[in-house]
Amino acid sequence: MKVSYRWLQEWIDLDDLSPEEVAELLTRHGVAVETVRQLNPGLSQVVVGEVLEVRPHPEADRLRVCRVDVGRGDPLQIVCGAPNAAPGMRVPTALVGATLPETTIGEAVFRGVASQGMLCSAKEIGMEVRLLPKDQTEGLYVLPPDSPIGKDIVDVLGWDDAVLELDLTPNRSDCLSMVGVAHELSAILDRPLKFPDWTEGGVAEGPSPVRITLETPLCRRYMAQVIEGARQASSPLWMQMRLLAAGIRPIDAIVDATNYVMLELGQPLHAFDFDQVKGGHIRVRTGHPGERLRTLDGVERTLDPSMIVIADEARAIGLAGVMGGENSEITASTTRIVLESAWFDPVSVRRTARHLGLRSEAGLRFEKGVNPEVLPLALARASRFITAHAGGRLVGAPVDKGDLHEDRKKIVLRPDKVNEWLGVKVEPGEMERIFERLGFAVDRWDMRTWQVEVPSRRRDISREIDLAEEVARLHGYDNIPATMPEGRVTAAGRTLPQRVRGAIRRFLTDLGFFEVWTYTLQNPSVIGRLNEGRSQEYLAVLHPMSEERTALRTTLLPGLLDAAAYNVRRDQREIAIYEIGRVFHPRGLPVTNLPDEREQVGALILGRFGPHGIGWEGRPADFYAAKGVTAAVLERLGVQADFVPGVREGLHPGRTAQIQVNGGKIGWVGALHPEVEERWGIPKGYYIELDMQGIVKGLPGATTYRPLPRYPGILRDLALLVPRERAAREVEAGIRESGGPWLENVELFDVYEGAQVPPGYKSLAFRLSYRAEERTLTDEEVNDALRRLIDTLRERGVQLRSE
Repeated sequence: MKVSYRWLQEWIDLDDLSPEEVAELLTRHGVAVETVRQLNPGLSQVVVGEVLEVRPHPEADRLRVCRVDVGRGDPLQIVCGAPNAAPGMRVPTALVGATLPETTIGEAVFRGVASQGMLCSAKEIGMEVRLLPKDQTEGLYVLPPDSPIGKDIVDVLGWDDAVLELDLTPNRSDCLSMVGVAHELSAILDRPLKFPDWTEGGVAEGPSPVRITLETPLCRRYMAQVIEGARQASSPLWMQMRLLAAGIRPIDAIVDATNYVMLELGQPLHAFDFDQVKGGHIRVRTGHPGERLRTLDGVERTLDPSMIVIADEARAIGLAGVMGGENSEITASTTRIVLESAWFDPVSVRRTARHLGLRSEAGLRFEKGVNPEVLPLALARASRFITAHAGGRLVGAPVDKGDLHEDRKKIVLRPDKVNEWLGVKVEPGEMERIFERLGFAVDRWDMRTWQVEVPSRRRDISREIDLAEEVARLHGYDNIPATMPEGRVTAAGRTLPQRVRGAIRRFLTDLGFFEVWTYTLQNPSVIGRLNEGRSQEYLAVLHPMSEERTALRTTLLPGLLDAAAYNVRRDQREIAIYEIGRVFHPRGLPVTNLPDEREQVGALILGRFGPHGIGWEGRPADFYAAKGVTAAVLERLGVQADFVPGVREGLHPGRTAQIQVNGGKIGWVGALHPEVEERWGIPKGYYIELDMQGIVKGLPGATTYRPLPRYPGILRDLALLVPRERAAREVEAGIRESGGPWLENVELFDVYEGAQVPPGYKSLAFRLSYRAEERTLTDEEVNDALRRLIDTLRERGVQLRSE
C-alpha cells in the first residue's frame, strides 16, 4: 500500500510531523513502513509555460522555434524538436539553470538559433511513463489549460509530497485505504479525524430506474446509483497525480473516481454502461456451466458455478469483484452509467481471481473483506466526483439490496489478564483510553471484566488476545521492558525413541549400509506397481505442488526401490541402503480423523553383502543375510523377536517372515517379489521393515547385572531331519524346552534341502551350548543330556540326519 503524505493530511493534522517521522511512528506501533520516497525527482526552476508561437527552424526541418510565456517578463525563445508543439498549449518549461533528473539546462544555440531553455516531455521531468496513456508519452507533456503560467511544476503536479510504502501483514486489510491509515495515526497521536461532507453536491431522491436482484448468498449487500449525462473526460490533474503516486494508471474521470475512492476508503467500485444493461435489471448470481464472458482485457473467459457473476436479464456483464465485461464497458457514446458498490464473499472472489489469473487492487481488497459500513459512503463519494468531473446528474436514490448489517463484535476482556500477557502494568484508565482512541467502545462490567465493542473496519480483531495486542501497540512496544524468560533449567538429554533411532542408525552404518532420504510424497501409480495393480487406500494431498507426487507414502519400500534402481542404472549392483522415516495410513476414507502416522526403518540389500577385501568379496545376499541383519539389530537393542512365515505385498510369498515381539507384529523381512524386481529393473533383492513404536515397546525393562561365566562351556552340533513344512522356530522351541538345565543357548546355523536328504524333508543344523554356573561339566554329562534330548525329539517326529 502506497500512502501519500499530503493526502493523509486531508484526514488528520500532521503539520508538525515530517513524512519520515510519520513513518517511524507507524512502524513503532505495528504498521511497518518499508520506504519513504519523495515524489519530486530533483526538479528545480521548471515552471508552467504557455506556447505563444511556433515557427519552423530556418536551418533544420525537424526543429521548431517557439515563443514561450513563463510569466517572467518578455517571452523566451526556445528551440524544440517535439512534433506536437502548438500555440496555446501549456507545458513544463525548464529555464536556464534548471535541474532535471538527468541533466542541467543552460543556454544553447541550435543551427544558429539561440535557445533560452527547454520544453519538456513527461519522461524528461521524471514522470512514470509506463502508467501514462500513449498520447501523453509522445512529444511534450501537455498540462491542463488552466495551469497557472509561471508556477513551479512541482507545485502544479503535487510533487511537494512523499509516498510511504507500507509492508502490511495479511490481517491488516483495514490499512489498505487512506482513511484506515489515518485511523491508525489518529489513535497513535490521539488526534481527531477530519471527515468530508458526504452530502456535498446534493442527495438524489425518488425512484431509481435500476432494479437489483440478489440470487446468491455470496453477495450479501449490493448498492447502485444511476448517473445520467456523464461523459468520458479527463479527471483533474491532482487526482491523476495521486493515482500515479499509488501506482494506478489514470483512465478517465469515471474510472479515476472509482479508483480514487477505493484508495481513499478501501471500497472497490465499478461503473457499467446502463444502456447496455438489458431491461435495466442487474442480477447477482453464480455462473452457468460453460457460460462465456469477454472481460475488459479482451480475453474470453469460461465461467462456472463457483464464480459470482453480475448479469442482466440476458447475459453476464461482469465478474463480481474481479473484472467487468466488454459488453457493458463505458465508451465515448455512453450517456448513462450505473455505479456499483457491493460486498462479495472473499473466498469466492479469491478463488475466481486465482482460477482466471486476474489479480488487481480491487480484487485484493475484496479478497480480504471490505467494511460493509463504508458501502454507502463510497457510493456517495464517487458519485459526487463523477458528477463534478464528468458531468451529469444523479437519477433517483441509490438502490440498496441485501441484509449485510452485521452486529459489531463484542469481546470480553480481563485487564489483569492483558497485563499478565504483556508482562507490564498498564493502568485500567490508560487501557480504556487506548481503546477509545482506536474507536473501540468499552463497557466496564466491573473492575475485572470489560466488554469491548470492535468497529466493523477492524476485521482482524476477534479474540481477547487481539485486544491485548492493541494495548501493547498503543502503549508502545518501547515501553515494555525487556526481560529474560523464567523457567526451570533441566539437564539436556535425548528421549528414548531418539536413543533407539540413533542406535539403529549407527549399527546399520557399521554393517555397511548407507542412509538415504526419499520423498514422502509419491505418485499413486507407484502404489499400484507395488501391489500388482490392486488398489490400496492412501492419503491424497488436496493441493499438490506436482501431479507426480500427490499421495503420502504408506511404506518406505517404493522410495528405496527408486534409489536402488537409480544406482543400478549406473552400474552399481552391490547396494545396501536404509531409511528412517514416517509413513501414513488413513483410518478410513473419506478422511474424517487424523491418519495413523508411524515411524519406520526400511532397509534394502542387493548383490553381494558383507566385508570386502583382498581375496574376499562378501557373500551373495539371501534371505538369511537379511534375517541376520534384522536379528542383529534387535539383539543389539535387547529385543527378543520371533520370525513367523507371512505374506506381504511386494515380497515373495514363500520367502517372507513377519517379525513379532511378544506376539505383536513389528515388521517384515523377505525377498522382493520377482514382479517387483522386474518393474523396477533391479536384480534379486531383500527388504527389511521395522516399526519404531513396536521396537520401543519391546525393549527390555530394567537390566540386572549378571557376572561373566567362570567355567568353560561345551558345544555340540545337531543336524536334524524334519518335514519341509515344519518351522525351524518350532523345532528350536522344542530343543530349548527339553534341553535340560545346562542348555545355555541354541543357534540355527544351517538349512539344507537337496539330494542328501529324502524328498519332502529338510536338514536343520543347530549349535547347542552347555554350561554350569558352579563347576566345569564333563563330556559324559553333556553327552547324557544330549542323548535324552534326542530321545525326546524322536518322540516328536524329529530324527538325526545321520540315522
